[in-house]
Amino acid sequence: MTAAPLVSICMPCFNAAPWVGAALDSALAQTHAPIEIIVVDDGSTDETPAILDGYRAHGVKIIRQANAGHSTAANRALAEATGPYVKFLDADDLLHPKMVARQVAALAGRTDAVALGEWARFYTDPAEATFNPLPMYRTALPADWLTEELRGGKPMMQCAMFLIPRAILQRTGGWDERLSLINDFELFARVLLASGEIVHAPGARLYYRSGLAGSASRQKSRAAAESAVLSLTLGTAHLLAAEDSARARLAAANILRTFDHDFYPAYPDLRHRLAVRIAELGGSDLTPPGPPAFHRLRRLVGWRAARRIQLLAERFGLNRAARSNR
Repeated sequence: MTAAPLVSICMPCFNAAPWVGAALDSALAQTHAPIEIIVVDDGSTDETPAILDGYRAHGVKIIRQANAGHSTAANRALAEATGPYVKFLDADDLLHPKMVARQVAALAGRTDAVALGEWARFYTDPAEATFNPLPMYRTALPADWLTEELRGGKPMMQCAMFLIPRAILQRTGGWDERLSLINDFELFARVLLASGEIVHAPGARLYYRSGLAGSASRQKSRAAAESAVLSLTLGTAHLLAAEDSARARLAAANILRTFDHDFYPAYPDLRHRLAVRIAELGGSDLTPPGPPAFHRLRRLVGWRAARRIQLLAERFGLNRAARSNR
């Protein structure tokens, strides 16, 4: 009988004291064995180091470094990993006890494919999470899967959704340490396209914690915006290098357009740079997100004017009705 493969769970961690214990408990509760858990504390200044110390007795490997960012911490954890399969886990998310086991079973020993799990959002209690069937839950060739996910402009490529053969990561490289905001987009565009197949693992569930103040996904600084532009540019280049088709160009244009939707009216130089690239790709047909009131106004005055009115309403506290429609 073939021995079960070692799975390395790599967790970068920074000031995650309220949540890191639950995240580690979910990793330790995996029904698959053997597992190694590697945590890189990226210079935390809260109670995180003390909490992590309590997990050494459970076999969790703790590494401390000066603050260098999520990508650098994730790469440090990856460098310590010894298993043939790797899962990256953020310090505020939770794994279903059978997530790893189901992904390992789906791969059935393959080292040329990536296993895809399922996800649901929660805010305070994982019992809030509702796992609905999504079109993304399918086994597919990487370019097919990625093109379809990018077309809608909001692909879910959260790192813990995937179980990755370490051989693919060794061949393609780890996290791009220049990136902070949406660094996972560039990584997984590169990794998925280097695989032979994306294999869906039914019931391999990730509980995705949302709504945290100060979370990386809410960054709006110049550095964060520049990271987003670079990640989007690199990730779409990976796709177009694999498939330069009309559908891939539209998918790339749509995901680039999300920056304009997310950051308007800030950073006009960055938005212009992406607008030039979108035009080169043939244009985007992506509709900006917003509540019903925004869309009614958008049809009358255009989305940018509607967004400015929406932002003014929020600034002056006039958005109670808008919030109720979200």
